[in-house]
Amino acid sequence: MKKINFRNLHRDLGYFYIGLIVSFAFSGLMMNHRESWHPEKYSTETKAIEVKLPAESEINDDFAEDLGKKLGIDDKFRRQMTKKGTFKMSFENHDVEIDMETGKGEIVSFIKTPIISQAMKLHKNTSNFWIYYSDIFALSLITIALTGTIMIKAGKFSWKNRGWKLAVAGVVFPLLFLILFG
Repeated sequence: MKKINFRNLHRDLGYFYIGLIVSFAFSGLMMNHRESWHPEKYSTETKAIEVKLPAESEINDDFAEDLGKKLGIDDKFRRQMTKKGTFKMSFENHDVEIDMETGKGEIVSFIKTPIISQAMKLHKNTSNFWIYYSDIFALSLITIALTGTIMIKAGKFSWKNRGWKLAVAGVVFPLLFLILFG
């Protein structure tokens, strides 16, 4: 039987999780940019509309759902918001954007983008199985990171001479980001 050591553990966990690492990284990139483009869906139709909107103080989720139905959107309502003079509604397969002053806007209809929409579900899934699997994955990534620190025992690229400095920088950078922009 093969001797189990940190190098073997590091290698085997890396091989086992390579697909999940790439999938999570890919879907994470898409999730990071979901407000500026629709990585999960692509446009199939854009329809101009004109509606009379009430005062902004009267706009709420119930109003948005009702307006969606009046506009012929038979879809799962997600959220609504007003921002910079624009009223926006998001549905499962439709987005609505209306100028608050003129009442002019558009309905954009979407269908799911194959593969991309399924990959993004990795970051959204809340089933107990997936949560526990993700926890095991997170612990395995920690193990991969820690066992990687001892892969090079001596020399200028070792943990003792260089690695710990890069690791500290890797911790400080996100902390600075949270402090400055959080």
